[in-house]
Amino acid sequence: MFLNGRAYKQDELLDSGKYPVLRVGNFNTNDKWYYSDLQLPSKNYADAGDLLYTWATAFGPHIWKGTRVIYHYHIWKVEPTKDLSKKFAVHLLDADQAQMTNSLNGSTMVHITKGTMENKVVSIPTVTEQDKIADILDTLDHTIALHQRANDSHTPLKCHYFKSYQL
Repeated sequence: MFLNGRAYKQDELLDSGKYPVLRVGNFNTNDKWYYSDLQLPSKNYADAGDLLYTWATAFGPHIWKGTRVIYHYHIWKVEPTKDLSKKFAVHLLDADQAQMTNSLNGSTMVHITKGTMENKVVSIPTVTEQDKIADILDTLDHTIALHQRANDSHTPLKCHYFKSYQL
């Protein structure tokens, strides 16, 4: 189930308040936070461990690791069913991301529609198998990230004897 976040009027976004308002940019490059003192239904809050999906400007699944927040309209909280492991859902949504972005809408602010997401049909294995697959994929993702960081930290080799060759 995809639960849509809440849209805010400018006067509802405060410089300080009871709850941070999580926006798409906060996942990537924007360190500026707005706050709210609004009391909303429980479906409008995200807590650590919740699966969130950003669907406008930047796309993809995220497991929220922060404190309780109110999430913005351009974020869905994904509530997996008893037949779908949250860990597996992250990988499923991540793997399907390229295909989903082929169905983008909008010209100035591209987005994926809720209908597109809700009408997706995928075959999934049992929850036990999903957890095993997710554990393997988590290990692979971690290994890839380690190798990328190690590769980024190496300085290129320079050889003054073979200046015309790139090593």
